[in-house]
Amino acid sequence: MAARTEDGTPWILWPFVAIWRLVTWILEFTGRLVAIVLGAILLILGTLISMTGIGAVIGIPMILFGLLLVVRGFF
Repeated sequence: MAARTEDGTPWILWPFVAIWRLVTWILEFTGRLVAIVLGAILLILGTLISMTGIGAVIGIPMILFGLLLVVRGFF
């Protein structure tokens, strides 16, 4: 019988599981960072566009979408 770790993985496969978890963590972090940066850019662009009267139709949804992206990136 093979000894198993707490999550049920055989000990011989543990290095592969550790590498997989590291890659997953890096991709999750990168995705969150991209969401935060893109959201901040949309917030800034939406604010600049909203300063013109006619641009408020496009600018306000951009601000809201950017805010949602930033919130999603943090949580």
